[in-house]
Amino acid sequence: MLRRPAPVVLWLIPVAGGNSPCGLKQFACRARVFAKNNDGSGRSRGKTPLPIAEAWGMKGFFVTGTDTGVGKTLVSAALIHGYAARGERVAGLKPVVSGAVDGVWEDVEILRQASVPPRRREESNLYAFPAAVAPHWAAQQAGLQIDLDAILRFLEEQAAGVERVIVEGAGGFLVPLGNGQSFADLALALRLPVLLVVDLRLGAINHALLSAEAILRRGLPWGGWVGNCVSPQPVAAGTLEGLQEGLPGPCLGVLPHRADPHPRTLSRYLKIPPSP
Repeated sequence: MLRRPAPVVLWLIPVAGGNSPCGLKQFACRARVFAKNNDGSGRSRGKTPLPIAEAWGMKGFFVTGTDTGVGKTLVSAALIHGYAARGERVAGLKPVVSGAVDGVWEDVEILRQASVPPRRREESNLYAFPAAVAPHWAAQQAGLQIDLDAILRFLEEQAAGVERVIVEGAGGFLVPLGNGQSFADLALALRLPVLLVVDLRLGAINHALLSAEAILRRGLPWGGWVGNCVSPQPVAAGTLEGLQEGLPGPCLGVLPHRADPHPRTLSRYLKIPPSP
């Protein structure tokens, strides 16, 4: 049973203007055993983290990326459109966001508008920080502490009344939340399948394999990966082949570059997993 968190500030307004060397496909199987006693950091946990998503009957994905700016929100919204086309009610949730433009957090706006039915801003996001810096640092500068229990309670409440949730992290998988916790801890608590978004630029193979290893070491369910062509430049030769060979799979799709991408249009490039 989660303890009910203390009240938190929801909205902050500024007061002034190749192959993996370790063989990830085999490692994915070994990780399930490793995770029984460890969280991937080498510290003994004693107990496997509570599978909250299963306890709540929550279906969906936890969407992370190899970096910031790789298209997590675009992929998340495209997934929402794909499931909505099947008649499902889907909530797009980004519990922590930083970086506002003219008082607007674009990622939250995209997710809440893509959701079916559309959601209010406060129904898609809990912590919002104006500065475009790492969330833990933004919270520290604001004199706040991001509360993981508060995030979990928020997600539980927002998952009510929908068939599926798409929960998006911020930045990469290990981005800190503060107090020694990171988005990896949120993923561990939820235990939704983790979907990795990969920017198909030079260096993507290394970034993707490192991210996948961090996910699998924690025994988390692997939801697959999506390649995203952020740049209009052609994908470097061998990049897709290296990702397909090194990652456990499946690849849910490769999104082409678009100067003005629209999630509904790009959803047709995704292989939307069937509902269980």
